[in-house]
Order: sequence, then structure tokens, then C-alpha cells
Amino acid sequence: MTTAYRKLTSSEISFLESRMCSATDWDQIEVDPDFTADNIRYVRFSGNIRLGSFRKVFELPGGMRKHSGIYYATLHNVTVGDDCCIENVKNYIANYNIGRGTFIENVDIILTDGQSTFGNGVEVSILNETGGREVIIYDSLSAQAAYIMAMYRHRPEMIARLKSMVKSYVASVTSSVGHIGEDVVIADSGYIKNVRIGDCCQIEGASRLKNGSINSNRKAPVHIGVGVVGDDFIISSGSSVEDGVTFSRCFIGQACHLGRNYSATDSLFFSNCRGENGEACSIFAGPYTVTHHKSTLLIAGMFSFMNAGSGSNQSNHMYKLGPIHHGILERGAKTASDSYILWPARVGAFSLVMGRHVSHQDTSDLPFSYLIEQQSTTYIMPGANLKSVGTIRDAKKWPMRDARKDPERLDCVNCNLLSPYTIQKMLNGVAILEKLKQDFGDMAETYDYQGGRIKRSSLEKGLQYYGYAIDKFLGNSLITRLMNSDFFSVRQLRHALTPDKEYGDGKWTDLAGMIAPEKAVDDVLDAIENGRITDVKMLGRLFADLHSNYYNYEWKWACYMIQEYYGLSLESVTVEKLSELIIRWRSSVIDLDNLIYEDARKEFTLAGLSGFDDDPFVKSVREHIASKTDLADKALKKIVVPLD
Repeated sequence: MTTAYRKLTSSEISFLESRMCSATDWDQIEVDPDFTADNIRYVRFSGNIRLGSFRKVFELPGGMRKHSGIYYATLHNVTVGDDCCIENVKNYIANYNIGRGTFIENVDIILTDGQSTFGNGVEVSILNETGGREVIIYDSLSAQAAYIMAMYRHRPEMIARLKSMVKSYVASVTSSVGHIGEDVVIADSGYIKNVRIGDCCQIEGASRLKNGSINSNRKAPVHIGVGVVGDDFIISSGSSVEDGVTFSRCFIGQACHLGRNYSATDSLFFSNCRGENGEACSIFAGPYTVTHHKSTLLIAGMFSFMNAGSGSNQSNHMYKLGPIHHGILERGAKTASDSYILWPARVGAFSLVMGRHVSHQDTSDLPFSYLIEQQSTTYIMPGANLKSVGTIRDAKKWPMRDARKDPERLDCVNCNLLSPYTIQKMLNGVAILEKLKQDFGDMAETYDYQGGRIKRSSLEKGLQYYGYAIDKFLGNSLITRLMNSDFFSVRQLRHALTPDKEYGDGKWTDLAGMIAPEKAVDDVLDAIENGRITDVKMLGRLFADLHSNYYNYEWKWACYMIQEYYGLSLESVTVEKLSELIIRWRSSVIDLDNLIYEDARKEFTLAGLSGFDDDPFVKSVREHIASKTDLADKALKKIVVPLD
């Protein structure tokens, strides 16, 4: 958009008036040096107006062509960039800067009224509808920053500092003039008020948009479709919201899709979420939260990598103190059709929930479990999901379904099934199951845990499955370290196994998709509290740095656990001991893959399908067994080095 404007000439004013144009004051209109009035008709101008030149011809679907210009519109305090087409504005456009190449047709009203933050600074009451865990939304809000704002309320000074940083950003984007970017399309839409619209956005048939930012850009455009009604929102790059969606006080992250009459209130949706047909209220939808079905309600819950079955439902109050309760389905948890959970409750990572559950279970230390209702009782099958075909398919598809095209990714997303976060839970789970055996006896038919029951057979299998997974993860870390290191003696080998990063030991946490050592996260929180982090962009860079160092931190944790779990010291480990670990890893990987293989066979048998051996997933399991066997052989050969 040019900055060298000139006044209209008297002949241009006369020509515009002959085209049924009018102005409250022609002197307040400035135009591009190359401006011509040929493509302006039936326009009323008021306030400060700046107009570009109109040379472009728009090619519309169906072969229709329209020349850029302004036709049948009222503009008040508007800057129009080069090569725009604005036609058939029923009411008016007021207080906007419009970028070059933008097409606006058949709209009711587009205005900025007073000072606006364009959705930045809106407080979203997630988890607890009555307040207490509000997240202040802003343009570059990440899942990690939102998680801290919601879940670390026990650090009030840090929260106050974080909110202060957010409010500083909000102040920086507050304006009385709205922005519509370059090459935007707004067609057949109704009421648009105090909405900032980024480049290449398409808004087609929206009913009402009020107080929001649509952060579209050329590499990751945003699409807003027919019948959409939104208030107090931010929509991030690469997302689409269409087909009658209604939403209020929501943040919609990168590459999300909401459609088919979905309804959301006071909710956060982070990267790659999908919502259709159902309803959300006060939810924290971390990356890859998916709900497709009618009659599915997600309420007052925290989710990530989650798939909600049809008719899934939760209750966030017990009819006494109102909707004050919330629940957490840790990463990868799924709900089956018609499942129900009475909050408060917490479901362990990568678990499956079937039936109705009202006993407020906390199975966070029993990940990869089935929670199944039988005769109003919750039965827990620890670790059963480790052998599920569906679990492995999910792990493969998440990275492939990352639809983010924006090079500036807001969320740090780790899709790993096995990590220090889930393995530490399994280690806790093993201790819990062993303690249950000790307390109730080896021959008990069932064991009571967290208001539910575990059958003896399920307990024994859980110990077996967790053992396989722990061996697999620790072996993966060990072999990765070995294969990525150079050594020519036992001394050099031991040195190569020595961790070289500050973080990694101790507990790990899942910050809504990012897995990191708690100590590293605490240091970030300390930096916020002490004023060393001064703005939201710096905070985002720190999270990105933690995320990029995941595998280095993972090795420090795994190194410690290898020594604890197997009872050896890597500082004095022998080649023979390492060989035993590699062979144990290979055996556990193959045993676990065989369980998955048999689970896949069961799927084919139940469905009466043929072609089991030709199925792509089945082939991938066999290939995984072969590749891991080959990797074990290579690792065994590599560690055969001379003594010092």
C-alpha cells in the first residue's frame, strides 16, 4: 500500500459526483498518484479516506470477471489498498485499513467501534465454569503458556507476572482502527465488528463475527464459512470454522477445524483439533483433540491426543455446589460410544474409557489401561492398551496429520507414546500392582483400587505389559545413544553414555503436548516470577528450546533409570552387561509386537475379513520386528570394542 497520496482534482470530484458518489468533505479524501475514478460508482465517503489504484480484474468461480473498484458502498475513515473490489455493502464499512487485492462483496456491516483489542485479553473460564482457572487469550498463545496459566495457580506471583506480560501485549495491539489484510475475500456475510483479519483469509457467508482476531497469513490461510457466529475469539493460522459453528470466548489454535454446527463456549482448542456436530463447554483441548459426533459433550475437561466416541459425556457438578468440578484425560485417552465420567476424575495416558464411571477414579499411574464398566462397577485392565492396534495406529497418524503450514508454530507437540512421562507412570503402576498383590494376596480374585476393581488376571498381565514397555523404552534410549556415538574402547564407550545436559533427571511433566523435565519447567516459571522473562515472545522461545532438547534430556533420565531399574552402573558397565540389555530389549520389542500382531489378527477375524497378511499395518508390524532385530544385531556388533 502506497504512502504517497494526493488530493482529488476538481475534475475527479465532478466525475465521481456524476457517478452518484458523495462525500461529507472531498478534501478529506486522498488517493494514490495513479488513481483513476473510472471504477467507483454509488459510493458515499465520510471521514478520512485513502484510496489506492484499481487496475486488477478478479477471476471468479464459474468464469465471472469483475474489475477492482468500489461500487454501492458507504465508507467512513477507511483506507483501501490497491486493486481491491468492494461492492454491495448494505450498511457501511468504518474505521478499517484494507490491504491490496482484497475482495469484499454483499456484506452488511464491517466496523471498528472505539478502542478494540480484537479478542486479545479476553478471559476464558476453562475447567471451572465459576472461575478460578481463567486463561487470558492473545494472538500467539501456545498450549504450554495456557497450561501454565490454568494449572499453576499455586504460584500466584508467577501467574501475576505472566498475566502482566500478556496485558502488555494486549495494550500493544489495542487500536481504534481495524485491519483487513491483503488478498482477503469477504463475501455474503453479515455483521463484522472489531475483527482484525489477516492476509488471504476467506470469509464466506458468516452470520456474525464480533471482537476477534483471525490470524490468517499467506502460507496458512484461514477459512470462515456459512452461518458462523463468533464472539470474543482468536482464530490462528491455517484453521477453518464453517457450517453453522457458534463459539464464544474461545481460542482456536493452528490448523484446527470446527464445523457441522459445532458449539463451543469458554474453550481453548490447540493445534490440529477437530470438532464437529457436538458441544464443548469450558474445555482445554490440547493438540489433536478430536470429537466428530452428535450428542457428544465435552465439558470442564482437559484433553490432548484424544478421540471422543459418539455420545461421550461428563458431569462437572454433583447438584450441590454447582459446576465447580473438572477432570483430566491425560494424553491419548479415548472414550468409547456412550461413555460417561462424573468429575472430578483423572484418567491415565493412552487409556480407553467404556461405560459409565461415577467413582472419581484417578488412574494416572496406570497408563495404557482399559476402564470398563460392568454392573455399575469400574474394572481396570492395567496396560492393556499397549497391545492395541488402535494405539499404535494413533501414534503413527498424529505426525502425518499435522496440518500446520505456518513456519511459526505456536505449540510444542511431542507425539511419542513412550517417554519419561509415561514410563515413570508405568514404574509407579508396577509398584502399585505389586503392593496390591502384597496387601490382598496372590490368590485374590479381584483387587480394589481407586473405587474400581482389578481382576487377578488383569493385574498379572498389566505387570507383564508394563515390563515390556519399560524394557522397550530404556532399550530404545540406550541403543539410540550407542548408535549416535563414536567410541573405540570400553572407556570411550562409558564416556559416550555419560549425560551431558543439565536437565532430565527427576520427574517429568506433560504441558499440554510438550513433554519436559519438571525441573526445567520450574526454572522457566522462576524466570517469569523473577522478571527475567519480560514478554510473551521470549516465553515462547524458551518453550521451543526445551522442546528441541527433548531427546538430550530424555537420555539423562533414561541413563539414571537404566541404572536404577536394572541395578547396574553405566560408569563401570561391561560389554557383556550392555549385550544383555540389548538382547532383553530385542526380546521385549518382539514380544510386544507379537501381541499387537495378534490383536490385528483378532480385528480381521471379528470382521470376517480376508487379506490379513497383505494389510499395510500388519506388514508394518512385521517390518518393525525385522528392523529392530537388525538394529539389535548392529548394536551388539558396535559395542564389541577392546579393553583400555
